Amino acid sequence: WYQRRVREAVVSTQSTGSSGINAEYGEEPLPPKMKEHFQRLFERLVCLDYIIRNTDRGNDNWLIKYDKTQEDPEKAIFVAAIDNGLAFPFKHPDEWRAYPYYWAWLPNASEPFSDETRDLLLHKLKDLELVQDMIDELCRLFKCDKSFDKDLQHRQVAVMRGQILNLCQALEEKKTPLQLVQMPLLRIESEGKGKGKSPFIQKFQDKYPLFSSC
Repeated sequence: WYQRRVREAVVSTQSTGSSGINAEYGEEPLPPKMKEHFQRLFERLVCLDYIIRNTDRGNDNWLIKYDKTQEDPEKAIFVAAIDNGLAFPFKHPDEWRAYPYYWAWLPNASEPFSDETRDLLLHKLKDLELVQDMIDELCRLFKCDKSFDKDLQHRQVAVMRGQILNLCQALEEKKTPLQLVQMPLLRIESEGKGKGKSPFIQKFQDKYPLFSSC
């Protein structure tokens, strides 16, 4: 596994078409199939980070492995997300630090989500029962923490539901990852059960970091 800083670890589609790995080792530009596969892996990283609202996906918190001896893209390039300990915040950033997604500044983030990523995720994220099952599993995991707080957990889930709703819209409209992180922030809070009532209510973020970015 090779660890690369943000500006060195991606396929540049705006210059020579080479990757940061290639640039450092003086290799030829990645073949089109390799570049396409890397883009799909990058999109999955984006979706993961956005759903869990990772507040620590800095330059050094994801890895790329490139095996130039392999001709099959799926065996040649791998992406790993590491150090996810600051994911699942109980609120969106609203003070000094914006906690940006650093990958949003990469050329890859300006490409629309692919049909492959859309077909892989959209129907799952729109399945309310599947999403609830995922949340239930996460809650059981959260409860293993000795400092588990039920009210805090509800706020974490509200942020995640809002992120999922935004991601669904971005995939449906074939937005880019950059456009995704520029969408209005919202929370989906449980309103309780009652006749004629929706079980959830949307609340948009009304306060943003002083120095806001992606």
